[in-house]
Amino acid sequence: MGLLLSVGVGGGLGALARYCIAGWLTPAGASFNWGIFVVNITGGFLMGVIVEAGALKLNLSPEMRAFLTVGILGGYTTFSTFSLDSVLLLQKGQYGAAAFYMIGSVVLSIAALFAGLWVVRMFYA
Repeated sequence: MGLLLSVGVGGGLGALARYCIAGWLTPAGASFNWGIFVVNITGGFLMGVIVEAGALKLNLSPEMRAFLTVGILGGYTTFSTFSLDSVLLLQKGQYGAAAFYMIGSVVLSIAALFAGLWVVRMFYA
């Protein structure tokens, strides 16, 4: 139960941070979403710092690791987890799997969004 609570509380805090930062950096009606752009980049950086510091210096409990990475950063941006998974595949020398994961995640996620838009428009437009 401790892990679930850690992830849940962290996720809520991360989502609040994303909402505040995105709203602060991107004015209403802006043509480019600077807030989410910054969130994705800072989330990737923070994931790197937390994972590496956790591996080399910090003695984090499983609950604290889950709170910081899956919780806070997962709520802040799932792009940080995507970035970590991609780097781990590359560091393991699994270049084909890394390419498939990176390209597939981006292309298929966007395609799935278009498919979702299309499905709703078919029934409600």
